[in-house]
Amino acid sequence: MTQNFKGGYDQLDSLRPSPWIKVISVRVSASRLFSSTVAPKKCVSKLEGVMKKLIVTVCVFCSFVSQTLAFDSTPSIPESKQAFMQIEDIRPGMKGYGMTVFEGSTPEQFGVEVIGILKGVPNPKQASIIARLSGPKVDRTSVFAGMSGSPVYIDGKLVGAVAFTFPFSKEPLAGITPIKYMVENFERGAGTPAESGSTPQRVSFSTLLSSAANSTPPLIGDTRIDTSAITSSSVASYIGQTIAPIATPVSFSGIPQTVLDYFAGDLKKIGIQAIAGVSGGSNLSPMTGYNDDTLKPGSSVSVQLIRGDFTVDASGTVTYRDGERIYAFGHPFLGSGSTAWPMAESSVLTVVPNLNNSFKLSAAGNMVGSISQDRSTGVYGKLGQTPRMVPVSIRVRTSRDKIETYKFEIVSDSFLTPLLMRITTFAAVKATERELGSQTIKVKGNIAINGEQDVMLDNSFSAPNGALFLAVASIERPLAVLFNSGFDSLNLRGIDIEVSSTDSRSSGQLSRLSIDKTEVRRGERVEVQAVARNDNGAEFAERIPIEIPADAPLGQLVIVVGDGASVSQGELRVQAADFVPKDLGQLVRTMNKMKRNNRLYVKVLRSSVGAIVNSEEMPTLPPSVLATLGSQRTSGGYTPLSVATMSESELPPSKFVITGQQSITLNVVK
Repeated sequence: MTQNFKGGYDQLDSLRPSPWIKVISVRVSASRLFSSTVAPKKCVSKLEGVMKKLIVTVCVFCSFVSQTLAFDSTPSIPESKQAFMQIEDIRPGMKGYGMTVFEGSTPEQFGVEVIGILKGVPNPKQASIIARLSGPKVDRTSVFAGMSGSPVYIDGKLVGAVAFTFPFSKEPLAGITPIKYMVENFERGAGTPAESGSTPQRVSFSTLLSSAANSTPPLIGDTRIDTSAITSSSVASYIGQTIAPIATPVSFSGIPQTVLDYFAGDLKKIGIQAIAGVSGGSNLSPMTGYNDDTLKPGSSVSVQLIRGDFTVDASGTVTYRDGERIYAFGHPFLGSGSTAWPMAESSVLTVVPNLNNSFKLSAAGNMVGSISQDRSTGVYGKLGQTPRMVPVSIRVRTSRDKIETYKFEIVSDSFLTPLLMRITTFAAVKATERELGSQTIKVKGNIAINGEQDVMLDNSFSAPNGALFLAVASIERPLAVLFNSGFDSLNLRGIDIEVSSTDSRSSGQLSRLSIDKTEVRRGERVEVQAVARNDNGAEFAERIPIEIPADAPLGQLVIVVGDGASVSQGELRVQAADFVPKDLGQLVRTMNKMKRNNRLYVKVLRSSVGAIVNSEEMPTLPPSVLATLGSQRTSGGYTPLSVATMSESELPPSKFVITGQQSITLNVVK
């Protein structure tokens, strides 16, 4: 009892010098009560009056103390696993209380009554405790988004976390994840080996060239109710007859809902229910220290994916703190496994009652640690542990020749980083530029990697509609390739992007090539004239000097002129095989060799017999080498080559985006 009501006794001790004690300490003078001038009956009556006052005073004081003990808002918290209540000891009808934040940062109590135990939910060999919640505030909001992780206590022992709800329930019914599952799921078993390093993955040239890299996992079930299901006669009668994790909406600050709607399908694939503006923004302040009051059970906790001028975070509740270890949510956030996300304190503005799903308006506070695990029974973090973040700078040069700069940090994550960079860049440009109509977007920048050269970004996009979508995809694509390469040495130092926008199309089509002579000698210079027609019908010509290689064979040579995308597609037909880079450096070099779409390329080709091995072209190989490459002992990683590149050059960026490819043939003579 001393442990359970420690807070109450502390308050009792503080009352000793108060007027309550002075009231009880009533001095009664015998000489005044029994003086010779006072009748015996009057003495007895006066003594009875004093005793009545004393009894009333003591009763009032005892009532005050009992209320203080019964409604203490800071109950004792179990400090060890011995203070956990085992699920085997749970019985229907048991009553206790839970703790969560309804407003501000101080946890408040609500009532809990056990209804029963549901076995096999949410996972095999597990069970959920079904309970009815009560209290003035819970009766008003029912179970609300952001309540996930609220600790439940019975007889002074921690039972678990409020984690599940029943959609459209008329009562505040909830499922509780036992604390045993939450703690054991994050413990490493005896003799469990550490995670081994990942293996370099096969990289496809088509992935490098495609507008959207395959960077998302299989579809994760969404906990929301789809309106199409309600109108379907086959399942309409079952709507609401499910137990689902309490919604953990991911709040996007600085990103309007219209932008989120554009990317809703991609966000849904990784389990994110995106909502604009239900939490405040955050700053880039460094991690702060912590004390005994930091993220105590029942406190609101924020898991941050982006912090700075853009903020993306999810808010839940702390279930249990064991020293520097924090257990929260009671169900998965995204189910990402090992993570390194910022963990921050959070304050609640208010809980908004909602017929569909009540939710809390919250604002992230100081970063105090890192979320290192996200699994089926909740999230796990450590106070004082530094998260792994990537600094980002986006500069937007507007169509009115103004510059807007956005600075933020983004999580380093194979699934989240590419997609969130695409969304934030889109939002940064949309904040000042048009969404519909003709537009030209130029993207320049670099992805800085520790220990490697930067991945360079330099492309332009012009279209009557949708140029911005193409532009942001060109930023996502290299990030997806890097993060899915499988190299443990990948450590991004930063991402720097500059985007320029104009409210008009600036594009043209390469229409024809001409050459001053069709027969040439080795080492001779010829001039090719490339003619392009822009959107207004005007023609532009560019003269391209070409030197015939000294080792060119006699016979036909083919000169190809085209934009980066067209020439790359032609190379793709030759380099159809994927390749496995031997190290991160080779992958970066290959990515930087990919052609840009804002300039023309010139290639001189001839017939040849060779091979492409690990993205490296090897023309004119002897038959014996080709036979060795094609043998069973060395099969794989090699592509036959029938055309060799004699020379290749890149022209300076053009004034407008030129698309198309043309070729011309000439003969090499003696």
